This record gives sequence, structure tokens and C-alpha cells, in this order.
Amino acid sequence: MTIELTRPTADLFGSWASAVTEFGGVHIDGSGMTAPTSGDWSTLEELMATAQRMADTSTPAPDGRVHNDLYWITDGGEVVGFVSVRHELNEWLRHFGGHIGYAVRPTRRRQGYAHAGLALAIERTRELGLSRVMLTCDDDNAGSCRTIEGAGGVLEDVVDAAEQGHPRLRRYWIEL
Repeated sequence: MTIELTRPTADLFGSWASAVTEFGGVHIDGSGMTAPTSGDWSTLEELMATAQRMADTSTPAPDGRVHNDLYWITDGGEVVGFVSVRHELNEWLRHFGGHIGYAVRPTRRRQGYAHAGLALAIERTRELGLSRVMLTCDDDNAGSCRTIEGAGGVLEDVVDAAEQGHPRLRRYWIEL
């Protein structure tokens, strides 16, 4: 396995489209995961432009948003998951989202991709100069709990997140 964090690129369009389709085309972690129709380059081009704009700290982030690095977790040219690294927390992220969000496509789970992708994302937060990062996961997502705790996550609390479409969220902090 050669696991990397890769910025969105047209070179991986087919693999990205396959991963998005596997998730059912839902929007996960601000990753721009909208199910593309066959050959729908406009969706990918929009995602790449948005990713570049949100990572550009030389301009203010749009209202209500924070600067964010969007990556694809790749293994040998295959998109196996998604990672968002948020440069700071706004009020919503402080309660429900955290600094890092990740997802691994269902057919590639339980193969170490979440662990490796999270480790690489943590390295990126160090490069940003953060001293600690917050992550959240659904209270009933045992796999994510293990992944976050394995990366040094310490549970802060479990919060009601029904208004966000999640029954309960676990909030963790990782000291860097």
C-alpha cells in the first residue's frame, strides 16, 4: 500500500466518481461529494476550484466557513476515501465538525485507510501550527471511535446532534 493525501485532480476522475457513487452521492465532510453523471467533468472542476479557493489563506474564507484543505485518500492511484483539514474552528465546527473529517469508501473499510489517512491529516495540522485538533464521530460508529482513539484522541463528551441528522456525536481532542 502506498497511501497518500492527494488534492483533487482530473487524473483521478474515474476513481473519484466511483467512490462518490459508492457513498450514494451524499455530501460528506464538505468534500464536494455529489454523484457525478458519467463524464460529468463540471462537477469535478467545481470541486477542484472550490478546494483551491477554500485552501487559499491569502483571501478571506466565505461567511460562515473556514479555510479547509480537501484531500483524497489514495492508494496506488485509487481514491479510497476523503479527508478535510480545517485550519480553525468556527462555532458550528466547534460543536459538530472538528478540525478533521474523513470518510473511507465502504468497500475499502477495515483495511487501515482511515488510520493512515487520519495520521497524514494530523501531520498537515501540525504544518498549520495547530497545537491540538478536534474530531467528531457518531456515537455508534465503533470503527471511527477506535481510529480516533488509536491516534491519541481523548473523549471530551458526547453531545446531542439530532438537529444535524446524527443522534449523538462523540467529540475528541488530540494533542499534537
